[in-house]
Amino acid sequence: MRILYYDWDDFNGEDCRDAMRRLGHEVDCIKCTSKSYDLTPELDQRFREVLFKVPLGQNNSGTCYYDLVFSFDYFPNVSEVCQKYEIPYISWVFDCPHYTLHSHTTSNSVNHIFLFDKSLEKEMQDKGIDTVRHSTLAVNAIRLKDMCDKLDSETDGRIIYEHDVCFLGSLYDNEYNFYDQINYLPPELKGYIDAVIVAQERVFGMDFFTNPEIVNQEHIKRLGEYVQFEKTGKYDLDYNKILLDILRKKVTVNERRNILAKMGKYFDTVLYSDPDAKPIEGVCNLGIADYMTRMPRVFHRSKVNLNITLRSIISGIPLRVVDILAAGGFLLTNYQEEIAERFVDGEDLVIAYTPEEMVEKTAYYLDHEEERQQIARNGQKKVFENFAYTKLLPEILKL
Repeated sequence: MRILYYDWDDFNGEDCRDAMRRLGHEVDCIKCTSKSYDLTPELDQRFREVLFKVPLGQNNSGTCYYDLVFSFDYFPNVSEVCQKYEIPYISWVFDCPHYTLHSHTTSNSVNHIFLFDKSLEKEMQDKGIDTVRHSTLAVNAIRLKDMCDKLDSETDGRIIYEHDVCFLGSLYDNEYNFYDQINYLPPELKGYIDAVIVAQERVFGMDFFTNPEIVNQEHIKRLGEYVQFEKTGKYDLDYNKILLDILRKKVTVNERRNILAKMGKYFDTVLYSDPDAKPIEGVCNLGIADYMTRMPRVFHRSKVNLNITLRSIISGIPLRVVDILAAGGFLLTNYQEEIAERFVDGEDLVIAYTPEEMVEKTAYYLDHEEERQQIARNGQKKVFENFAYTKLLPEILKL
């Protein structure tokens, strides 16, 4: 097929395009400078010129050169232009929350939207949106196998570890931690919400914020009185859900810092994150590792890699999970329903059900190297077999 790839400098675009070409597809890129998600005359013209191979100033030939337009994440303006010119639009979403999914354009008939979280898929389908389907996220198995082989060849086939315990990801202690930016909450409401946040930190794989016995509509209504949203009318946003996502983000902020603080107390622990992140005692922040080169090396040469899932991901397998496993890294992760469905605990990776268990299992696997290395090999094999782009794309590109 002929695929027009909407390139917004997504970090995994190169891997995806490589797999598309290996599968025999012709892939061209289109880049646009628009900062908005609206369909502008300039964006329309740019797409028309590329889709129909139209020289500037001439009319359409009437025949679209491409079979489909593809992007990671969902762009309402791309969907609109595809709807206008009747060309299929495939969107593979890896961000969560991803609020452009609340655009009225998601129901456009040209859309084929793939979500990695089954809970989100069900939520959207329950709203009558029939353009969404589920797919796990993917890795470039060929590139990562070659990289791992090269790393091991540098050390005579042995893994030379650089870190004992490693976490790579955001701490969200910045402008995106919206809960801490709320200027005022009544003391009794703040006290209750803070208590729920603390309780939620202690339990993996269960979302307290969707349990009306814990957080009810009155709590949400009162919280909403102190949060201002810019309501443009362009999106069918559920502002109550956005409030809950703000609380989930705060849980993530707390638990990542608290878990890492415990790790730093007992183990040699490093963090790869924004250099401006607030320091954590006992944890060395080594800055940002780029996706294509440094990140796989970090995972491959860390004894224990941690995944602490962003709480807005209710059931899905985060991209970080398959990134770590594909790089041959040993993974210790919080419990997620879909992780437990697709991987065997203690065989492909290791699952913790509480923060305390995460610390305990880290200690165990640091002391059991052969067992840890075998689990890492098993996890890599499973990801290469089931989560490679060349494995998943044929189904995603099926129109």
